[in-house]
Amino acid sequence: MSACLLGVRCNHEGGANTSEAVVALGARFRLVPVCPETAGGLPTPRSRAELGVADGRVRTASGADVTSSYARGAAHAVRLAGSLGAAAAVLKARSPSCGCHEIYDGTFTRTRVPGEGVTASALRAAGVQVLSEDDIASGDLPPSE
Repeated sequence: MSACLLGVRCNHEGGANTSEAVVALGARFRLVPVCPETAGGLPTPRSRAELGVADGRVRTASGADVTSSYARGAAHAVRLAGSLGAAAAVLKARSPSCGCHEIYDGTFTRTRVPGEGVTASALRAAGVQVLSEDDIASGDLPPSE
């Protein structure tokens, strides 16, 4: 689970993105919080970043390339999912790390495009089902344990 969805104050602004629908999954599933961005070595708070559609690099609005931090965080999430035998992950929608259906396009104009973040892509490649908090709120659920 994206830690911010469970109330951990780890998003780029230093806040949480608590989703009551995601928190409620705790009644049926073991929820393990992870913030790939902080696991990759980025601070909280941190500069907003977007994944460039054209080049696949993650950059801040000032142009700093933080792709390696995002890649480290994604690798950590994949290792964690593997060690837990996780079948599914619920991730923060539209994040350059966790977005699983759409992301911002890297222009910092809030333009959404189909795509997925670095961690979502890595987890999916590792065979983990990836859902967003929007999926959970609309009734899509991970497979039962």
